[in-house]
Amino acid sequence: MNPPLLDVLGTQWDMTAPVVSISWSHDGRTAACAMGDGRVAFADVRWPQGPRLEARQGGGASLVPADAPAVAPTVVTAHAGSCHALASDGDGSFVTGGDDGRVMRVRPGAEPEELARMQGLWIDAVACGRSGDVVYAGGKRVARLRHGGTDEIELPASATAIAFCPDGRTLGVAHSGGVTLWHEAALPRRLAWPGYHRAIAWSPDGRYVVTGMQENALHGWRVQDGGDMEMAGYPGQPLSLAFTPDGTQLATSGALRPVCWDFARPGASQAPRECGIQSKAPVTSVACHPRYPVIAAGYHSGAVTLCQPGSDSFLLLKGAGGGAPSALAWSPDGERLAFGTQDGWLGWIELPDPVFSHHRSAAARPTSEKERST
Repeated sequence: MNPPLLDVLGTQWDMTAPVVSISWSHDGRTAACAMGDGRVAFADVRWPQGPRLEARQGGGASLVPADAPAVAPTVVTAHAGSCHALASDGDGSFVTGGDDGRVMRVRPGAEPEELARMQGLWIDAVACGRSGDVVYAGGKRVARLRHGGTDEIELPASATAIAFCPDGRTLGVAHSGGVTLWHEAALPRRLAWPGYHRAIAWSPDGRYVVTGMQENALHGWRVQDGGDMEMAGYPGQPLSLAFTPDGTQLATSGALRPVCWDFARPGASQAPRECGIQSKAPVTSVACHPRYPVIAAGYHSGAVTLCQPGSDSFLLLKGAGGGAPSALAWSPDGERLAFGTQDGWLGWIELPDPVFSHHRSAAARPTSEKERST
């Protein structure tokens, strides 16, 4: 049995506080990690003496072990209590929200800067748009900070998750009773559906917005005309959602294996496809590779795997233990995966292209050759 790739191509640290969220700088050099004690850790992933794969003459690749350990993350304290949200703001800086009502800009080696404050509210969600907008939500209030001014809307219920459409201009806000869409140059638009919507994701082309619900279901809308679809049958809450880069598959948590829904023809089939390895407890996190149809899946056991839509094969990235993965995030170029756990472990794994070549080959192997259960 081969060891998990973390053991040979990655590194990890015990940050001693639950990991809430992970976000990458736009240049892919820094993985920032928001934690439950108000701190933010910055991992510089440049590792010149780290492990690497070298092509062999005649095919295949050889692993060259690390010559020196990676540099440990640096840490700043951004909030007096808990950090609840994190987003990359470009150029190596990040925006955070916390239970002290403050919205902070943080960067490695600098003192945190307060951008805004909602007195008496928890800032549960933040997002950054391509035009420089910073959006934050506390209770029913959602504010958009741009060009020195602030616009604000009030929702019918507290915001639970926010995300910009890929065009960077329309914000989607999930809340009890549906989703509110807020374009930068238009009044808010409500997409209603009964239930408690706790997670949100946009398709890469911006045509669909989907929520994960407390009622163990997904709900999706076609943005152009508001046509909607319900996707149910989960044993747990699907609170982690990610589209493949071509937008044809939506991968979700909430079941014993990653569940994929067909968005090449959404609504044509009500049967989702499970993939990867089945565990004894639901998948907690999923993240789709930015270039390939490959899904990183975190299990409640602490294990992290790679799998593909429609395939039972998987590649073990991290073994069980260390707490359930609470955050998974690919670097912008897809060559590294960062992870964080509820027990406070933060790490990242080098995943150069030869790893995906191996995985594509593994997908075609017969069942008897597949790796062990998580």
